Amino acid sequence: MCPTEIQNYGRKNIHNRDLRSVTIGGGTGNSVMLRGLKKYSTNITTIVTVADDGGGSGVLREDLGMLPPGDIRACLIALANTEPAMENLMQYRFKEGTYKGQNFGNLFLAAMNDIYGSFDVAIKETANVLAITGKVLPMTLENIVLYAKLEDGSVIEGESNITFLTRKSGGKIKEVFLEPESPQPLEEAIDEIMDADIVILGPGSLYTSIMPNLLVKGIAKAVINTQAPVYYNVNVMTQAGETDGYSATDHIKAITKHAGEKIIDRVLVNNEEIPKEQALKYYFMEGAEPVYLKEHEKEDLEDQGIKVIEGPFVDVKLNYIRTDSEMAMKAIINDFYKYFVD
Repeated sequence: MCPTEIQNYGRKNIHNRDLRSVTIGGGTGNSVMLRGLKKYSTNITTIVTVADDGGGSGVLREDLGMLPPGDIRACLIALANTEPAMENLMQYRFKEGTYKGQNFGNLFLAAMNDIYGSFDVAIKETANVLAITGKVLPMTLENIVLYAKLEDGSVIEGESNITFLTRKSGGKIKEVFLEPESPQPLEEAIDEIMDADIVILGPGSLYTSIMPNLLVKGIAKAVINTQAPVYYNVNVMTQAGETDGYSATDHIKAITKHAGEKIIDRVLVNNEEIPKEQALKYYFMEGAEPVYLKEHEKEDLEDQGIKVIEGPFVDVKLNYIRTDSEMAMKAIINDFYKYFVD
């Protein structure tokens, strides 16, 4: 931030205590960042969407009337301090029979939910079993459904349908919304955001992982009002059916629109070139393309009071391209201690 923004937020004296960190997102991108964050803080809270209605989570949601456990499970495992065998068990997906495709960790959370009669208590008890660093909180305990309104006026119901049907139709998402509208948040989630030293959004699916959290009553307001600087990790690749053709600023504009006003103070954007052959392969496989920041975009963002942090934030492997959590978290932590800590 510029000096006036630093003054507005206030300098923090946290040398004698652990950094209070909050991440907000879904399962995949959020869990990747949590693994990097664990190296810098033990006081971690992650707030996770419960809009998922597909796959094994969707089956349990429909059969048992519980909230979807998949994204919660992924974050619990990312923060776990347990034997590799336990992590493998929680990640195990049945290959045959009645439970084919179902994840053991999801079933474990379903059993805990039945034992304790409360999803948030089930999460806390599972966290104890896994000896996690920090805490995992659902964004709400209400049974919600995510909808997407496309630019042509059509509406898609259900998180699992949005990306698939938008991609199939070639449409573009105009906005997403929840039913019921503005569900009640978990109060603990609001408290953690307000007490945080640092808040981190993303990476992750823009409309189906990050946005649902901001649509819960009070969460966007808490992110706006917290004294913590808010960092946003722009995805290193676009996502077919959600962000086709999006620039870095398009991601930020969408978040601002759904939050109701500007909430982002810092934005991380990858500037490491992805090998062309790898990018082309990924494009043909996933319909995605790299997201870079043009010079005029950087100037526009900084005119809005959003500082841009560029760096080699991409992890390229044979079968995937994703955010390098270690490099991204290192950049966030270095920036935070440089500008916000006495």
